[in-house]
Amino acid sequence: MLKILANDGIDNAGKMLLEESGFVIVTDKIEQENLAQQLPAFDGIIVRSATKVRRDIIDACPNLKFIARAGVGMDNIDVEYARAKGIEVINTPAASSISVAELVFAHLFSLCRFLQLSHQAMPQQGDAKFNQLKKEYAEGMELFGKTIGILGYGRIGQEVGRIAKGIGMKVMVFDILYNSDATLAARIEKMHGVKVGSLKDVIMGSDFLTVHTPGMDKPLLGATEFGWMKPGVGLVNCSRGGVIDENILIEQLESGKVRFAGLDVFVNEPTPRRDLLTHPKISTTPHIGASTEEAQERIGLELANRIIDSFGKK
Repeated sequence: MLKILANDGIDNAGKMLLEESGFVIVTDKIEQENLAQQLPAFDGIIVRSATKVRRDIIDACPNLKFIARAGVGMDNIDVEYARAKGIEVINTPAASSISVAELVFAHLFSLCRFLQLSHQAMPQQGDAKFNQLKKEYAEGMELFGKTIGILGYGRIGQEVGRIAKGIGMKVMVFDILYNSDATLAARIEKMHGVKVGSLKDVIMGSDFLTVHTPGMDKPLLGATEFGWMKPGVGLVNCSRGGVIDENILIEQLESGKVRFAGLDVFVNEPTPRRDLLTHPKISTTPHIGASTEEAQERIGLELANRIIDSFGKK
């Protein structure tokens, strides 16, 4: 009977499925600083983005059989090191695609029509300054007919593209995989009705840019890449903090080169910069891309089934 620590929680449907299969699930949170001491009592751990499973934790738990990430990105886990130690590393790459993609458009719709500002101003001034606010927020813009550039065209990026085409947008795509395989790029263009291009071409040709790449050592969008952007471009980041250079983003928002930005992720989570949180041209959410009831149920069930397949009774 395997004992599993769901340190960042797990949807009840997945928990019940694991328990029905004979696993013991503990959902009591162990703080990061205590994890190396207490995790050896468990055979496996389930995490989201909060808990970090680095080398020190892995070395302290020689009997650990698996690390399961309830989500897509695994930059909070030393994946290769764990696998080298014979520990199976599991994630759920498909379960949250719809939820993250919908949040991208929640930010875009909000920013295009000043909803984040109007929602703050109307309760305070709507009765006394209705016409003034009406004039102030009258210069919105439509997504229809505009071009969205999707940087990273995996499952989430593809879902973003599907929604974009559904509301009449043109879609350009950059993905490292397609840059190295022209045949695959041509196939994707034909199947999905998108235009595949280099990073520079996609950035230069897009009215809006949304990032869906894993975490990396340096920002995907830095000084050079901001220089390629159209004046008045809109940005959304619902992938990982750090893929957009936050200092340059602020500069470009102040200059007007960037019209607005929607951010669900930040470099310094869980304490993001105040100038990002309070900037009038930025819409912010607290890393909730996969935080819908439907996505969490799908994630819980997918994790449970994968754990049962690998470690259930034979």
